[in-house]
Amino acid sequence: MDHINIFLKGVFIENMIFAYFLGMCSYLAVSKTVKTAVGLGAAVIFVLGVTVPVNYLLENYVLKEGALTWLDPSYADMDLSFLSFIMFIAVIASMVQLVEMLVEKFAPALYGALGIFLPLIAVNCSILGGALFMQERQYSTIGEATNFGISSGIGWFLAIVAIAAIREKIKYSKVPAPMRGLGITFVITGLMGIAFMSFSGINFDTTEKEEEAQDKPLTTEVLDSNLDHASID
Repeated sequence: MDHINIFLKGVFIENMIFAYFLGMCSYLAVSKTVKTAVGLGAAVIFVLGVTVPVNYLLENYVLKEGALTWLDPSYADMDLSFLSFIMFIAVIASMVQLVEMLVEKFAPALYGALGIFLPLIAVNCSILGGALFMQERQYSTIGEATNFGISSGIGWFLAIVAIAAIREKIKYSKVPAPMRGLGITFVITGLMGIAFMSFSGINFDTTEKEEEAQDKPLTTEVLDSNLDHASID
């Protein structure tokens, strides 16, 4: 699959927030200011960009059926795919712990602002969703898996930063009392989801176009041969 295709789909068409509504808890709770949204969004990009390729290696060289043949051919029938959830979550928790230590060391103010939601990245649905989507789509190379992880993280980053910027502005707007807080946030999220759906009309798959281009000369040749036979008759 083309890397540009994977990247654009991960950021816009298959956005974790607007297409699958994954990671909504952190999205709603940490999007009150742009500063905290940028910090959490960057952490999500890092975690997805690392955990998806690591889980890809686990899936293809340890977990799925026949993956352990590189150790010994006698392991060809061994299938450890039932451990996928446990292994994926273990990798995610390890990376989140690393991110937490780095943020606490180099950005203590951001660490205090994010609070409990930074360690909760380990149970963020978008992180585990990235690993499971990678497993389902069976990417052919680790480069494609890494591309998917980073693009999914960027899509989540754009979503939370955009809603944070809007929420900062609507503080000064006359929002009806029943709609203040999460109410107007859900409405804006729905409208942004509809806006992102407009990208789904763009065809990023070039394979169909190549097949059509290859089919056209064949059809003209068949028509020419039919016309020649008709003229001979």
